Amino acid sequence: MKRISLVHEAHKAVQTVLQAGDYTIDATVGNGHDTLFLARQVGPGGIVFGFDIQQSAIDQTRCRLEQGKVDTPVELFRVSHAEMTNIIPMQFHGRIKAVMFNLGYLPGGDKLLITRTDTTIAALNQALRMLAPDGLLTILAYPGHPCGDQEADEVDKWCAGLEGSRHDKSCINSQENQTSTPRLYLVRPI
Repeated sequence: MKRISLVHEAHKAVQTVLQAGDYTIDATVGNGHDTLFLARQVGPGGIVFGFDIQQSAIDQTRCRLEQGKVDTPVELFRVSHAEMTNIIPMQFHGRIKAVMFNLGYLPGGDKLLITRTDTTIAALNQALRMLAPDGLLTILAYPGHPCGDQEADEVDKWCAGLEGSRHDKSCINSQENQTSTPRLYLVRPI
């Protein structure tokens, strides 16, 4: 069975909701790939807010943005994604068109520094409250590494616990019938 790129699938889904001038959040900037993607989608009239607890992730993301020559305003914060509602000005709450999470550890970084289930669930709840009515929340989870199984299971429970009449939810696995392969959750208010 061929493995699909869930990052590519997340980007395709986000492209369907974003327009120039929109506001977005990269909840886990990592190496900056999603941040750069979001910046290119919303352009100079939009804004990207990015979060990561590791200074190396913030630095790599700034470098990627400079190399990508984007003129979109990007505000990067070296704090937990669980602080997003405290950091992002109130004027943007309820107006965020896309929030992207790419959980786990920083590729090329310390594999012991990982996203934690408690802060991830808190951040997901905040992201959902900040999302515009026609927005999209993407969550890429990675079971198969230490604590990744637990985090993916909790994200799965979180998605299942969303009110069915108020949210459209779907999950894409990178490979069928493999419980330890990455999975992408898409959540949209309806």
